[in-house]
Formats: sequence, structure tokens, C-alpha cells
Amino acid sequence: MQLAQFLIGPETPIIDAMSSLDKLDEKILYVVSKDNVLLGAVTDGDIRRYILKKQSIQGTIDQVMYKDVRYLEKESNISPNDYMNSQMLTSIPIVDGQKRIVAIEFLQGNKYYQLNEINIPVVIMAGGKGTRLTPYTQILPKPLIPIGEKTITEHIMDHFEQFGCKEFTMIVNYKKELIKAFFGDEEFHNKISFVEEEVFQGTAGGLRLIKGKINTTFFMSNCDILINENYVDIYRYHIKNKNVLTMVCALKREAIPYGVVTTKADGTVAKLEEKPQMEFLTNTGLYVIEPEFLDYIGDAEFIHITDVIQKCINNGVHIGVYPISENDWLDMGQMEQLNIMKAKLGVD
Repeated sequence: MQLAQFLIGPETPIIDAMSSLDKLDEKILYVVSKDNVLLGAVTDGDIRRYILKKQSIQGTIDQVMYKDVRYLEKESNISPNDYMNSQMLTSIPIVDGQKRIVAIEFLQGNKYYQLNEINIPVVIMAGGKGTRLTPYTQILPKPLIPIGEKTITEHIMDHFEQFGCKEFTMIVNYKKELIKAFFGDEEFHNKISFVEEEVFQGTAGGLRLIKGKINTTFFMSNCDILINENYVDIYRYHIKNKNVLTMVCALKREAIPYGVVTTKADGTVAKLEEKPQMEFLTNTGLYVIEPEFLDYIGDAEFIHITDVIQKCINNGVHIGVYPISENDWLDMGQMEQLNIMKAKLGVD
């Protein structure tokens, strides 16, 4: 590994630091001066907390970094691995006499931590027609579209199971008999239950059917996404902030391919930007939900979850956001995105 990829300057924009972290398996960057003097460190969790607190991704990394960074001097006789285990660290910078970073050691062998698990229900919205994936979905319903040797739904369940979730409810409609037949064999029948829509009710209307059946906090996921995040952390954030619903949102950065003009009230030009970058949070389709949210769905036959969320906001209900990097959100809702998902998962 190259040392430089783990080093950033204090004036690095937060959005650029997020991009750098996305490329690393070890989610930490060390902040250094121009002479490589250690100033601080930043993790993806630090950036997430900053965004949630400030409600903005503007700013530089010196506003986010923590300064009390532990390190070892290169002349030290202390074993970096032993030190990391004793201090519950996954990495440690090695510095010279001027506190300049000369190396970074990463924890090898036994991890000091154990992955905590949660076991809360997962609702998978699997009833849509998947029209954006035509002609595939004229033959197979979207939940059964293969991504390598497994269906997209199996990939979703596999990820939840890594964090202890073992109870799945699928809300089905379009080609529901195919879905039930596929997941009806011995491998799945003990962990999946089905709720059948008789008519298409939108992304929230189907949730009405589980009211009274799920009486605890639960995850809800669309059937065409994969979120590469720690679901335990998402759940804990939801509980800590006492949200009725938490939306997992991806931070996207897109360039407008035109010059953008801002005008004054009198019609004169105030500012001209050539192909500016736009940064915004977008809904990924993964939520953590309290049962009381279902009370706001109402009796409308067709309603989307975004409409119910807005209704909650209008009524002062606590709705939260858990931001993630756009690279941790895999979406197969369209053909181009399906191919991107396959490439990222390393499957044909």
C-alpha cells in the first residue's frame, strides 16, 4: 500500500476526503502538514457525524478531524500490533522525531473487536412491475433478476444476515407465484413470510398490510438495491436519535454540463459558474422504521412512502437521515445501473 493514499491536507474539501475514503478498505485518513507532520485523523464516521450536525457537506477536513491521535515513534521498541490490540485501534501512524509520518501500521491477525448483531425484522418491497428493467421483467419479476449465481433478493438477505437479521417479510404482487415458488423451498421457507397485495398500492400502501404483524423496529428495503454499510450502526443511530423513521441517503456529486447563471432582482447577472458541481443527498430506498409510522399511511388505496414521510414531517414526527457515500449504494433499477452493480460485485 502506498503511504500517500492515507494522507490528506487540512484544507482538503470534505467531499474530496469522502471520495478518498471510498477507495480504501481501511476507512481512515491521516491529516498532515505540507511537511507530513501529523495533525489529526478522520474516519467516515467522523464525516457522517459532521454532516448530520451541520446539515452541510461544505467545509474542509480540519473542521472534522480529531487532533488527539495516538502514534508510535519509529525508534520505539513497542510492537505496533501489540499496541493496537491493547488500545483497541485498527491502525497506528509511525512518526520520526519531528512528528512526520514515515509509515502506517495496520492491525494484523486477531481483531480486538467482535461484530455485534441485531435481529430485527426486515421487510422487502417486492411487488413492483420493474418496468425500467424491461424486457427482463417481462419474464422474471425484479426480485428474481440474477446478479451472478444469486438473485438480487438473495444478495440483500445475505447482507442483512451478516448483521444478525434472520426474519424476512416480502410484500409481493407482480408475478408473485414465481417469487413464492422460488423462495418456497427448504432453504428459505423458515425465514421468509409473504404478504400479498391484491392491487398495486404504491411503496407505502403495501406496508399497511403488515400493521399488527410486526410490532417492533424493522428495516424496510426496496428489492433493487444493495447498501454496503454496517446495519448495526444504522440501527443504533436510529434508536439513539429516537426517530420514527430513518432514511438511508447517499451523498451524490454531479456536474451540471452547462454554464449556470444566477441573476439579481433587476435581471442583471450576479454570478456565472461554468459546469458547477452539485452535491445533494438522495433517498436510497433503505429505511429503519418504528411501527407507529404505519399509523400515518391512512386509508388511501395507493400511496408512496415519500408521501407518508412528508405527512409525518408536517405533523412534527421525528424523521432522520443516515448519510452514506454514493459508492456504498448499489442500485439496479435501470439496465445501466444493473450492469454497474454486476461489475462492482465482480459477477457476470
